[in-house]
Amino acid sequence: MIKHCLFPVAGFGTRFLPVTKTVPKELLPILDKPLIQYAIDEAYGSELSEMVLVINDYKFAIKKYFEPFPYLESMISSSSKIEKLDCIKNITENCNLNFVNQTEMLGLGHAILQGKDIIGNNSFAVILPDDLCHNEDQPVMSQMLEIFKKNKDKCIVAVEEVNIKDVKKYGVINFKSSSSNVFHVHDMIEKPSSSEAPSNLAIIGRYILTPDIFDILEQTKPDEDGEIQITNALRELAKIGKVIAYKFKGTRIDCGSVDGYIKANMFFSSLDTRL
Repeated sequence: MIKHCLFPVAGFGTRFLPVTKTVPKELLPILDKPLIQYAIDEAYGSELSEMVLVINDYKFAIKKYFEPFPYLESMISSSSKIEKLDCIKNITENCNLNFVNQTEMLGLGHAILQGKDIIGNNSFAVILPDDLCHNEDQPVMSQMLEIFKKNKDKCIVAVEEVNIKDVKKYGVINFKSSSSNVFHVHDMIEKPSSSEAPSNLAIIGRYILTPDIFDILEQTKPDEDGEIQITNALRELAKIGKVIAYKFKGTRIDCGSVDGYIKANMFFSSLDTRL
């Protein structure tokens, strides 16, 4: 059984400056809940209980978000507002929160590598809070775990179809065969041009990784920007048939951009019966 879920949240969120000078991007609210809460709720709803948050020295506010606030709690204890904190309490009482410091921002692969000591020789999930996923019936990570149960020696990556002109923003898979929404990957390319892209199936921020990914990441050379890309590490496993892509059921919104962030607020406000 997989228990660990890693959240790479050490980036500075420069596309949201100046607010992210003091407020971590992961604490920006979608309605009345921050992005990190949606991500951890998805993990917990998928029966994952060991949360590994990769942060940096300047993101202490993420730690504070999950800590008790006795003064505020006592002030609202006799009102219905106290129930608004239940989503945090539910996580802190039923999960272990592990914080790991990433001293240098050297790419997603490097961020994932920071979790090695805590995760050890176990397969684990990765959720990128920027990619906000919604499925009313079953969390996207839960869907992926069902695929993993039948393929425990393989990594699973979530994919979705994108416009061919947008493939340059993603890692894109090349696959041999498919069955329903499952694709057997034999290669992938990081941010290809439209003419180079082997498909329009783009990898989004949900992964299930086997522990051998750590050894590969340690040997993966940085790209031209000096970053260690998880896509390049996964290519090595894809070449030996150890990567599966899953076209998930649900809605995904890229909250890493201002446009996507606004879209996410509009989407969730349309679902909220309070409004």
